[in-house]
Amino acid sequence: MTILDVQHVKKRFGSRILLSDVNFSVESGEILAIIGLSGCGKSTLAKIIARLTDFDGGKVILCGKDISNAVGNEFYREMQMIFQNPEESFDPRRTLGASIAEPIKNFGVKASVSELLTRVGLKIEYSERFPHEISGGECQRAAIARAISINPKILICDEATSALDVTIQAKIIALIKNLCVERRISCIFITHDLKIAKKIANRVLVLENGELKTFSASNFGRKLSETSV
Repeated sequence: MTILDVQHVKKRFGSRILLSDVNFSVESGEILAIIGLSGCGKSTLAKIIARLTDFDGGKVILCGKDISNAVGNEFYREMQMIFQNPEESFDPRRTLGASIAEPIKNFGVKASVSELLTRVGLKIEYSERFPHEISGGECQRAAIARAISINPKILICDEATSALDVTIQAKIIALIKNLCVERRISCIFITHDLKIAKKIANRVLVLENGELKTFSASNFGRKLSETSV
């Protein structure tokens, strides 16, 4: 079953063509990594898919429904996003527990904040803490708990590990992968690190010259190293 279908998406910034003809789909339970050089438009593509920024042409189809011109937050029941800087994605005036509980209440889902925290490796008492009171890795775990709380069909992870040190990165990658397999959640994992992409993804695509291409050692030449792109 196709969860997400991106068709001929285009995006310009002034006279610069950032995305010229982006096409790809994500199947149920698939983890797809998107890699590319800095400034190639990876994060812009993520925001387009999540409808956080507009685009100039094409379609974004989620679970069979065209959301290209969607307004409001109804489709967020099916799609959740995990950002690079988790602390910035939380309201600093609210506890982690209150933030995690918000989508559960909004969408009428039966879920327990304490069980979600435990599942992502945090103690239950973290529900009473504020984002600035915990480490970056812990905050990202809380963000993951919030994202999976409503059992979305797909996660969009935009450089979700790049702000973390290497040891924590590995743990967060394993957590996201395990949760996707366990709950059969599809995932688009955007990263500048080829090693991370290979660890987490079933399939890797390269964003180059405004288009997505299947990754191979030859089609991206020497622009990519085995550690970073």
